Amino acid sequence: MLIDILTALAVVVAVGLVFGILLALAVRFFYVEEDQTEVKIREALPGINCGACGFSGCAGYAKAMAKGEAKPNLCIPGAEGVAAVLGDILGVEVETPKDMIAFVHCNGTCEACPSMARYSGIATCRAGSMIYGGPKSCKYGCLGCGDCQSVCVANAICIENGVAIVNTERCVGCGLCIKECPKKLISMIPQEAATVVYCANKDKGADARKACKHACIGCKKCELTCPEKAIAVKNNCAVIDYEKCNGCGQCAEACPTECIKKVFFPDIPEGFDPFNK
Repeated sequence: MLIDILTALAVVVAVGLVFGILLALAVRFFYVEEDQTEVKIREALPGINCGACGFSGCAGYAKAMAKGEAKPNLCIPGAEGVAAVLGDILGVEVETPKDMIAFVHCNGTCEACPSMARYSGIATCRAGSMIYGGPKSCKYGCLGCGDCQSVCVANAICIENGVAIVNTERCVGCGLCIKECPKKLISMIPQEAATVVYCANKDKGADARKACKHACIGCKKCELTCPEKAIAVKNNCAVIDYEKCNGCGQCAEACPTECIKKVFFPDIPEGFDPFNK
């Protein structure tokens, strides 16, 4: 009996030893040396895998840069600091990336855009928008369930008075909230932007105004006022071209519904870590 047990144990040990040797040999002969430049680049990136650079994640972006297939200034969350480090690693001059932030094109507060029905389903914007566009009177507006807030890696989004608001002192510009919003209300705009449009309603003026007091009515007063021709009404809603806008604010003064406003977006304070939630 004891001999049988010892024999079985010896067989198991022998088999394990053989497979261990085979695995060691496989590792030895099939080992592929990792590109050290790629490793350094990957370590320099934030590691949040947001995809704002246009690649699947930080690893994909690092691999593309190591092969010379991507520029080192595409990491929006990393901004100037990361771009400078990547430039040093690659030994190239880097064009300073423009600071971008997420902005919610809606000011449909509870008072301006009341609910037309009571929704008691799954508490997400995606689920709510599937039922006639959601319970709010404006079918283009923010539902305020916080889908964008739930994916924000920097805890930069909160819901106030039924509308999502971005705290630019925390926003790193990763763009994850843009992908999550079912209404497509969020876009990336330059942090230096001085004027914004708080509306995305595509209905004609009278219908838009019935839905929300702050809606763009497509009157084109902003378009006619702008000295730089930087704002235009497209699909019944004003859109700003930030390459042309000089921030004079004349469009905001001309807007009868106050959906266009002058703004100031403060930067992340020096030494503050937006990822420290």
